[in-house]
Amino acid sequence: MLLIVAAFTYSVGGYYMKLSEGLTKGGPTTLVLGLFCLGALLQAIAMRHAEMTITYIAVLGLEAIASLLLGLFFLGEGVTLTKLLGVLLVGIGVIVLRS
Repeated sequence: MLLIVAAFTYSVGGYYMKLSEGLTKGGPTTLVLGLFCLGALLQAIAMRHAEMTITYIAVLGLEAIASLLLGLFFLGEGVTLTKLLGVLLVGIGVIVLRS
């Protein structure tokens, strides 16, 4: 569960990174820093109970999926077949590692 929350926290941080316009806007920049720190804290706690390799890759994979969805629904970014296949491969990799 911590991995999912950490990945989501990183993804929302990435969303605010986009809104910060290169870290030039104070509010979004503050949220970026706070969310990334929170994500790192949650991931570090999760690493107490699992291998670093698995937790790190799982968080990155889940973050990729969440980022695709945030970009699609909140930033109006397009989804191409290439993007879908790439995220699908990452998702499959996370599932294989967690098995």
